[in-house]
Amino acid sequence: MTGTNLISVVGLVGQSFGADAHAALKAANVVVGSTRQLAAVSDHHGGAAEEIELRGPLTALFSTIAERSDAGLRVCILASGDPGFFGIVGALSEHVGRERLVVHPAPSSVSLAFARIGLPWDDAMVVSAHGRPLSQALERMTGPKLAVLTSPDNPPEALGAALLEAGHLARDVFVLSHLGEANEVIVRTDLEGLAKGRFDPLSVVLLIGHDRPAHQAPLSWGLPESAFSHRNGMITKAEVRAVALGKLALPVSGVLWDVGAGSGSIAVECARLRPALHVIAVERSAEDADRIRSNAQRHGTAVDLVCGNAPEALAGLPDPDRVFMSGGGIEVLDTVLTRLRPGGVVVASYALMGRAVEAQRRLGNLVQISVSRGIPTGDLGIRLSAENPVFVCWGPGREDEAAE
Repeated sequence: MTGTNLISVVGLVGQSFGADAHAALKAANVVVGSTRQLAAVSDHHGGAAEEIELRGPLTALFSTIAERSDAGLRVCILASGDPGFFGIVGALSEHVGRERLVVHPAPSSVSLAFARIGLPWDDAMVVSAHGRPLSQALERMTGPKLAVLTSPDNPPEALGAALLEAGHLARDVFVLSHLGEANEVIVRTDLEGLAKGRFDPLSVVLLIGHDRPAHQAPLSWGLPESAFSHRNGMITKAEVRAVALGKLALPVSGVLWDVGAGSGSIAVECARLRPALHVIAVERSAEDADRIRSNAQRHGTAVDLVCGNAPEALAGLPDPDRVFMSGGGIEVLDTVLTRLRPGGVVVASYALMGRAVEAQRRLGNLVQISVSRGIPTGDLGIRLSAENPVFVCWGPGREDEAAE
């Protein structure tokens, strides 16, 4: 790749890196990395480059990186192992654009971990416990061979305790820390030893011969309103939520916006069904934002929260693959459609027919959902109590046209 204002991302294993990475580092005017990484490469850029420590909010740091690059300076960012493997490349590419990045990967921590114990890993499941509740990481742990990336919030011993409590089994457990460095540590143990031990939080835990407990929670969606804290019944009703989730056709990963999230019931259910999905709830009410946080915590899900008015609050967000809108003006829908990634889906619910018709013209599909719930009336049996009808629109593109 050639051109101006390119940003190099160099993966390190200890003090080792390839020839192209070394050339990028030697030519750099600005070097960004952790204190340990900057010290490791201090002899390779001659001390002439500006050093910026990798810490604090990433958005501010990425803005600084972009400013230095836009000014014509050669920027080199240091990362551990393969920067594209649960590393900085994903977030950085969204901020500065992937076309500006030149990535020089080193072996990932997982590839090194399996190499150390002499096993292939093309059949392994890799799960990250960074930036998500441990319960959410556990939901993804399937298969006989697992690699788990632990973190300060979810260290190896916490992982061990959670696995034991949930009834998981494993024939062999390995904890590998400081891979590729002079102080590399490899510990072989079992789940009880993992739970009782004390390990470096930034480790790779390998579970060989892993088996999930026989009983797993059933797959369900459209949870009852009682499963969420909400304001005076202001929540997408369970039956409407079930239809909306079906129309969203949730991908395994990607970005989902819940715009006008209210209680966050849709955002929480999406994060619960697809733990690897990056779910962002946008809500203007600070009181409702607190409810969203509480509901996400209650269900052990990772939901990022943006408190502000749409469409202005959408400006700095990564482009979505899926969007759910609860009400909102047509201006918001138009903005969403300009940001939707190719192949994406928008689902919007409305109480007013006028807005629903305008949304259908843009999205292509509309249904009315009318629900009557059975209410016990003592010895007389039950009566039907009607909920307010709701219009659900989705698209873009008509389903009947797609079928043809």
